[in-house]
Amino acid sequence: MENGRVRRHRSKAERRRMVEETLTPGMSVARVARAHEVNANQLFHWRKLYREGRLAVEGDEAKLLPVRLEEGALSPIQLNKSGMIDVDLGHARVRIEGPADLACVRAAVEALRR
Repeated sequence: MENGRVRRHRSKAERRRMVEETLTPGMSVARVARAHEVNANQLFHWRKLYREGRLAVEGDEAKLLPVRLEEGALSPIQLNKSGMIDVDLGHARVRIEGPADLACVRAAVEALRR
């Protein structure tokens, strides 16, 4: 107990949920930190861990499904010669240029699923 405050352990799942809350458009880290009674600097650290893929919880790993495109169908994901990844699903479009780390691609794909 420091300065009358009780230290609380947050599970990876809790930390991940808080970080994902900060990624919501219009939401600030400070607001989420206050709502969950967490220091904003701690939340910034968790965001770094999240980007590095270090807040994954068991059973949270990516699941790949087999995909077969019909002949003549346009793929929503295209990789051009410059190494840019372009994902166009009609309702949303994401373009990733340059070297993309796994956490960046994961965040983009998860945002498209919503």
